Amino acid sequence: MAFISKKRKTAESKVDSNKQYSLNEASSLVKQVNTTKFDASVDLHIRLGVDPKKADQAIRGTVTLPHGTGKTKKVLVLCTPDKEAEAKAAGADFVGLDEFVTKIEGGWVDVDVIVATTSVMPKIGKLGKVLGPRNLMPNPKTGTVTNDVAAAVNDVKGGKIAFKVDKAGIIHASIGRVSFTPEKIAENSQELLNAIIRAKPSSAKGTYLKGVSMASTMSPGITIDTKGFIH
Repeated sequence: MAFISKKRKTAESKVDSNKQYSLNEASSLVKQVNTTKFDASVDLHIRLGVDPKKADQAIRGTVTLPHGTGKTKKVLVLCTPDKEAEAKAAGADFVGLDEFVTKIEGGWVDVDVIVATTSVMPKIGKLGKVLGPRNLMPNPKTGTVTNDVAAAVNDVKGGKIAFKVDKAGIIHASIGRVSFTPEKIAENSQELLNAIIRAKPSSAKGTYLKGVSMASTMSPGITIDTKGFIH
């Protein structure tokens, strides 16, 4: 039987597992039940009524959170030499091409987002096996394949995140930190949910938002009432 700490028991006692909380209630409660000593991530887990195996229901997209994620993301820009100065000026943490392709092939993935220019995509296509499972592969749909590398880097540094439904039909996304005010957590959550609702495919039948929960790192999940959202 797994050991449950006193902190965890206290946290779990504050969450009614049979209750569906409003977004505002959950945003306040998630701060109260945090059990970590560090500034933990606050995540949303959204279960959708879609079949990810169908191409038009493999939901993915991007959204800019109004208050950012609370984390400074490390950005790698893969580009030709003529774009390097632009990428560096925009604040990219790593800029280059061949040396980073070699490093990634060797297993290096110490970045949060990879941006690539259109011209180098044929060269980095082979990195799909390494980057794909980590959701790091540049993709035009998420704005990470672009010739405007400065705008892409600024977007990422400014709070733009990508979301993608997994094989189980669930989207997992970090929307802030426990140090955020309840209002900021709620507003970021609402922005992500709005983007996911806008991405609803016409072929999806029945209930679209099947379940939404909020949790911070290593803390109990809080079920959110979805009645106010489009189903």
